Amino acid sequence: MVTQTTPPSIAVTVYGIPNCDTVKKARVWLDAQGVDVQFHDFKKQGVPLAEASQWLEHVAWDALINRKGTTWRKLPPDQQAGVTDAASALQLAVTQPSVIKRPVVTWPDGAVTVGFSPDDWQNRLP
Repeated sequence: MVTQTTPPSIAVTVYGIPNCDTVKKARVWLDAQGVDVQFHDFKKQGVPLAEASQWLEHVAWDALINRKGTTWRKLPPDQQAGVTDAASALQLAVTQPSVIKRPVVTWPDGAVTVGFSPDDWQNRLP
């Protein structure tokens, strides 16, 4: 008798904005891979300071902040110029969540990724 086993389910937390096209693609891709996704909506739930601090332990501040997006471009030049390190990036991310590059994903092993990269993500799955 052959017994089929279900692969272990892994859970990730996806942080972002639900109407963001990249976040939508990422969530669809993760769902297709059978990944259990916990979604954290920046618009409704805000950016959790403790988590954002941990993200900056794993990714560079200039990778977390989307300096090509509309939110960044609408910031006054002096506010843009004031973002020079992880502390100032954290302050901006918490007060202006739309400036964060999306999605931010925390993986079961503690890794943090920013943006959607199917090739990289496939390597993170069991």
